[in-house]
Amino acid sequence: MSVGTSGAPGGRETRRPPAPRSAGDPGGLGTGDPTGPVPGTGDPTGPVPGTGDPTGPVPGTGDPTGPGPGTGDPTRLGIDPDDLPDGLVVADAHGRVICFNAAAARITAVPAEEALGQRLEKALPLEDLEGRRWWQLTDPYGGLAIRVGQPERNLLLHGGREVLVSARYVRDRPTGPVRRVVVSLRDTEARRRTERSHAELIATVAHELRSPLTSVKGFTATLLAKWERFTDDQKRLMLETVDADADRVTRLIAELLDISRIDSGRLEVRRQLVDMKAAVGRHVQAYVAAGQPADRFLVRTEQPLPELWADPDKIDQVLSNLIENAVRHGEGTVTIDITAASSPRDGDDPRHTENAENTDNIENTATSVTVSDEGPGIPEESMNRVFTRFWRGSKRGGTGLGLYIVKGIVEAHGGTITVGRAAGGGARFRFTLPVGTPAHLL
Repeated sequence: MSVGTSGAPGGRETRRPPAPRSAGDPGGLGTGDPTGPVPGTGDPTGPVPGTGDPTGPVPGTGDPTGPGPGTGDPTRLGIDPDDLPDGLVVADAHGRVICFNAAAARITAVPAEEALGQRLEKALPLEDLEGRRWWQLTDPYGGLAIRVGQPERNLLLHGGREVLVSARYVRDRPTGPVRRVVVSLRDTEARRRTERSHAELIATVAHELRSPLTSVKGFTATLLAKWERFTDDQKRLMLETVDADADRVTRLIAELLDISRIDSGRLEVRRQLVDMKAAVGRHVQAYVAAGQPADRFLVRTEQPLPELWADPDKIDQVLSNLIENAVRHGEGTVTIDITAASSPRDGDDPRHTENAENTDNIENTATSVTVSDEGPGIPEESMNRVFTRFWRGSKRGGTGLGLYIVKGIVEAHGGTITVGRAAGGGARFRFTLPVGTPAHLL
């Protein structure tokens, strides 16, 4: 029996694969099919949005009001542009501002209602540090198609106010037209304060180093040139001065290293068992040996004290600074109180608990040291600046870094430090350290 063709009556049909549709086939998938089932670049209304579909069910970069979260609709994510800490300016595909948040209005001093709808270069006129118009230089809409934005840089607003500006060019596809320009603005005041602080630190260090180094250089050069002309007592005096100035330089360098570690969070605390009463006693004896009258110091210790685990060298540094301030800048009796106190992490005083009599059960206690004098004290308006860099209570020397370092050391131990007015009218510093028992001993 023969097999016929599809046109033969009663014959078996020979199935052939369908021929591919051409670009002219209205049912096909080619570029000539603007209504095909799968949208192409020529299908602005297809079920799957393409680059030509700014209003499709899935929001694209051209849909600032679509149902999904786009940068034009931050409220879809529960974020209001006015909640952002930095200035946000968004321009559409035509260069018109469609978003100008509260931070941008504050930084530029331009009300949002005036900026919205304006051309980007008019709403946000920016110049580089050489006075050239930034938008003309960068040309976000007509520049290189491969550019995706601008890195952060210092630019100037009208009036010469400096701001930090970065920009992002949003495109539907690489090298495609820019659909939005998103600009971030940041105030430079915080950075300027940091830069001024660094400059002031450098100037202070240079000044403090110059004096002792000049002394060291002068005495050593004199001794080398005229050694035979000086008596032994004169030589000893010069060498003692050189030694003291070398110690001063060493202390300053140690302060700088401490500041660096505190600022970077790398200050190490090597905990050991510390006898606070003995540590205070050593400092008082050193001042008495240096010529201070013994009756100028009053040390009061409350018993029992919890065992304190801390870094002994750093605790000595804290005590040295606070007692030196009281002796140098204060007057009358310097009173040092050592007491047990509640932990900085605990609001209740453990001495008032049921287990106060049993020191073995005191887990969250701390040791508190209060140093007070009877001098003029610290003005009320200066209380909040005492622990900042370069604060000086008087003009009698010092780098103004000591109390800043003291605060950093105390906080590195998990403690707190406060300043106030003593009963006698002078300054009162109080720091509290948790017992800090090492984990392997618990």
